[in-house]
Amino acid sequence: MDREIEKFALFNALKFDGKANPGAVLGQLFSENPKLKNEIKEISKKVQEAVKKVNSMSLEQQKEALESIAPELLHEKKEKKKRELAELPHVTGPVVTRIPPEPSKYPHLGHALSFLLNYMYAQKYHGKCVLRIDDTNPEKAKKEYYDAIHDALVWLRIEPDRIIVASEEMGTFYKYAEELIKKESAYVCFCDKEKISDYRTHAKICDHRVQHERKNMEEWNAMLAGKYKAGEATLRLVGEIDSLNATMRDPVLFRIVHHAHPLVKDKYLVWPMYDFETVIGEEIAGVTHILRSIEFGSMRVELQNYIKDLLGFKKQEVLQYGRFSVNGFDTQGRVIRERIEKGEVDGWDDPRLMTLMALRRRGIVPETFYELVLEVGLSATATNLDWSQVAAINRKLIDPIARRYFFVKGGKIITVKNDLKKATVPLHPEFKEMGTRTVAFDTDFYVQDDIPRGQMYRFMHLFNFENGAYVSEAYDASLKAKIIHCVPVKDAVPVQVLMDDGSVLEGHGEKALKDLKEGDIIQFERMFFCRLDNKKKMLFVYAHD
Repeated sequence: MDREIEKFALFNALKFDGKANPGAVLGQLFSENPKLKNEIKEISKKVQEAVKKVNSMSLEQQKEALESIAPELLHEKKEKKKRELAELPHVTGPVVTRIPPEPSKYPHLGHALSFLLNYMYAQKYHGKCVLRIDDTNPEKAKKEYYDAIHDALVWLRIEPDRIIVASEEMGTFYKYAEELIKKESAYVCFCDKEKISDYRTHAKICDHRVQHERKNMEEWNAMLAGKYKAGEATLRLVGEIDSLNATMRDPVLFRIVHHAHPLVKDKYLVWPMYDFETVIGEEIAGVTHILRSIEFGSMRVELQNYIKDLLGFKKQEVLQYGRFSVNGFDTQGRVIRERIEKGEVDGWDDPRLMTLMALRRRGIVPETFYELVLEVGLSATATNLDWSQVAAINRKLIDPIARRYFFVKGGKIITVKNDLKKATVPLHPEFKEMGTRTVAFDTDFYVQDDIPRGQMYRFMHLFNFENGAYVSEAYDASLKAKIIHCVPVKDAVPVQVLMDDGSVLEGHGEKALKDLKEGDIIQFERMFFCRLDNKKKMLFVYAHD
């Protein structure tokens, strides 16, 4: 009976993050054998004792114990309902979405979710997803950011059906600008930035608004020819100067920028502003559904639709979702740059950041972001994730595939007399098909637990001992041994772990760690998951518990 109680207590604990519930264990027992209800008082006492013991164990200890006494429960498969994205509104034909990153920063978690929302919806409807690089601000665009976007998309396994680079479409932008000028819907303005802002704030009409179309075209060509310096002339939209939406009050469509562009160098001086560039970009790409963060605002939707009407473009279905963020982490490029410059973090891949470079370095796998997208969807409210949510999803994904190894922090050594010399240890306690590793040892072991005398202990996967002497090799629940882990001093490897607070944890790992490749994600048993970052230094980066 004691074995049955322990079995169900362990099983219940593993179902609920390591904490068994006495009532649930009793229910399972009675379900298996209703006659036990006649002994409920005695059985309840035993269940309470078993639950207390099981709940004091780590998840790994619980798994090992259940593997020993009831492996069939440990490998029980559950039916899971497939999660799917909500339906898009007004789908009447092929769906085309777009991913429009600006190469002005390194992508972070919020970018990943935004990219994937567009990509996954295109896949859901067997449509197309267009990658549009919005690089029409030469002062912000940098080659390293183009590369970072490319690397992020490859890592996330996003394969766009078409790639459009805005800086390569300047001729198209100019063509539509001239169409607006000819329609007397755009004019060249010579007001400075402050005056434009003041006039727009107070809904005042600029004197240049009444210029003849011929004059505007002449000045536009002068802008393109380099006659004017930055700030001396802009092309503005003839909007609705009395609109309550200030965005509609004659916004600037093009400005002059004297700054070399990473791709087209000094070929162009006149560059489109975001709203004009994105309207043309959506038309070129044939987008049907625009999925974007609500921080862009409905005011811009009105302006962009106004420009589309002037140019005779089709309008897209616009769905805006709340901003994605992780509590306690900054994602703004400016803030991160300042932290790097101040030496608060070591770079864009520092594990204290939410950049994709940092998350990848920590061992967060791409599938985690796919799961997060299914979880948050197209909610219009801001999604403030907690890191524990990210870690929980990633843990479920890597737990079945992460090989297990021993690591002990610090350098405490104990001696345990034994004649075994080696043991065959599973690389994963649940999936035997992953194979085994051989752990060689003598009598000296690195440990991090306190080992008082008078208590039975078990070196995980190795043997049981008490008072520094070998007792037995096989796991035996009746011994009530406290399970700990160790690293044999024989062939131990010095190990460093870069933690999530920037500190470095030093200790020793087993010899088998030398067989790993950089990028391998593993679990240090009874400790945490991590990723091998630098094999030469044996430097791992902490992922999560």
